[in-house]
Amino acid sequence: MKKNEKSVIYPFMLMPFTQRVLQVIKSIPQGKVLAYGRVAALAGNTRGARQVSRILHSMSGKHDLPWHRVVNCRGKISLPRGRGYELQRALLESEGVSFSPVHTIDLKKYLWQAPSD
Repeated sequence: MKKNEKSVIYPFMLMPFTQRVLQVIKSIPQGKVLAYGRVAALAGNTRGARQVSRILHSMSGKHDLPWHRVVNCRGKISLPRGRGYELQRALLESEGVSFSPVHTIDLKKYLWQAPSD
């Protein structure tokens, strides 16, 4: 690349980490959940939880991701009430995921254990 040339990333070209995140999220089976940090770790970046959140926000519709199956590490939905919380909870409940009276998911029961490589 020449000195003043800018690198161009075309919309159809995804970075390798992003591609792996999409694959991990698409692999989460119905009735199971995975934490943002675990998605990042499985995709190769143990410090990429916020990046997973950004990918979910910007690419869920375009890539038909089961975005609702990603929760925080405490088993809670991170979306605020009135801004997606209710939809995510309804989608998880429709797959058989139950919530405690304090609105948490039992990760011992519902956390997806991804197959080891």
